[in-house]
Amino acid sequence: MTKITIAKGNGIGPEIMDATIEILFSAGAKIEIEEIEVGEKVYLAGNSAGIASESWKSITTNKIFLKAPITTPQGGGYKSLNVSTRKFLGLYANVRPCKSLHPFVDTKHPVMDIVIIRENEEDLYAGIEHQQTDEVVQCLKLISRPGCEKIIRYAFEYAKQQNRKKVSCFTKDNIMKQTDGLFHTVFDEIAKEYPDIENEHWIVDIGAAKVAESPEIFDVIVMPNLYGDIISDIAAEITGSVGLAGSSNIGEECAMFEAIHGTAPDIAGKDIANPSGLLQGAIMMLNHIGQTSVAEKIQNAWLYTLEQGTHTADIYKEGTSKKKVGTKDFAKSVIENLGKKPSILNSVSYTNNSAINLPKYQRKTPLKKALAGIDVFVHWNGANPNELAEKLKSIESAQTKLQIITNRGIKVWPDGFKETFCTDHWRCRFMPTENTEITKNDIVEILSRANLKNIDTIKTENLYSFDGKTGFSLAQGQ
Repeated sequence: MTKITIAKGNGIGPEIMDATIEILFSAGAKIEIEEIEVGEKVYLAGNSAGIASESWKSITTNKIFLKAPITTPQGGGYKSLNVSTRKFLGLYANVRPCKSLHPFVDTKHPVMDIVIIRENEEDLYAGIEHQQTDEVVQCLKLISRPGCEKIIRYAFEYAKQQNRKKVSCFTKDNIMKQTDGLFHTVFDEIAKEYPDIENEHWIVDIGAAKVAESPEIFDVIVMPNLYGDIISDIAAEITGSVGLAGSSNIGEECAMFEAIHGTAPDIAGKDIANPSGLLQGAIMMLNHIGQTSVAEKIQNAWLYTLEQGTHTADIYKEGTSKKKVGTKDFAKSVIENLGKKPSILNSVSYTNNSAINLPKYQRKTPLKKALAGIDVFVHWNGANPNELAEKLKSIESAQTKLQIITNRGIKVWPDGFKETFCTDHWRCRFMPTENTEITKNDIVEILSRANLKNIDTIKTENLYSFDGKTGFSLAQGQ
């Protein structure tokens, strides 16, 4: 018996949660329910987070959270509960199945059946941004080895449990060789541990085009946060069944399961909402906790119900649908069909009662880290990089020498092109002179001399090697 926390949410949330829970119990799910109040009522009672401390305790104690859609009031500094839950609970994996239901739901891709597994905590979504000059702002893209290992291992474990045959990795490591390069490297390392599952890598722009054009060639796709956010929405849209989709957010300790649609207040209380999205989230929950036989039974009954033409108003279509039903009657139909399998839609088969294996990240032996140089970023309003180079040469020392100046990543000195447009943001790389080593004291001296020369240094990046391997990018054109 697994104790779970549920929240019925707002709008159509209570109706679809009641229908979902009725199906779960009818199918024999071994769960015990603890209900909490989150969302609109809590916000309007003066809690800007939308959730009380005792509700957090329920979630962190039970570890499993099944949540209906909630309303976040506009304005007033209210925080998104979805974002807070993912961050506070360390829910590093967002899982979005995108499966077409042709011919019962219109789609241009009738055999599409893919799962997008998106890293959920880091990448550009760390939200670390700075304005550095009049003309340039930066956003830091943070990719960590723990983040890569956790999300990629989850993708392979998910594929293993779901009897899926291939995991594809999307990155842009032809350009971002350090960050996306790390993600690709870890993917290749972990893929070797799963010889029975095919693996492949795609550059993300080509991969995205293939998802839109030929999604049937993919099975499970794993990728960093930004790419996953964009492509999961594309994939959900082209299935034609966004309102029927569920998702999960998985962490080392806790997990949250939900529908991807909103609260639909215009139809709330009318017994016409489709509970399928939340039901799909609940099926993912059952798989996560190892009750895969119950999950399989419910999913096949749901597919059978759809192909029998028993549809709620949102997907009802003359000529295809046979019976229009409301929320409660749809749930009853799924319950009546428990034990049946579809004949037109593909039935599902999960690894029998096996929870997904999620070993905790184990920190590796530290690498040998050596200081190799420094990038000094300078705010300078001039246009000729040769003039800036003359200024910077005046702060060189016997140990350090100006090697290169770039502007927006393009080499502009030495031997730059006069046609290259330059902003007021310059990266100036100092490296040790021949047969010397640079130290942090040398870096302090560079910055001190720059200050004396009225050179406006706005940030620095120390350059390192790790076990003799360069840990920083070269400039375009270098």
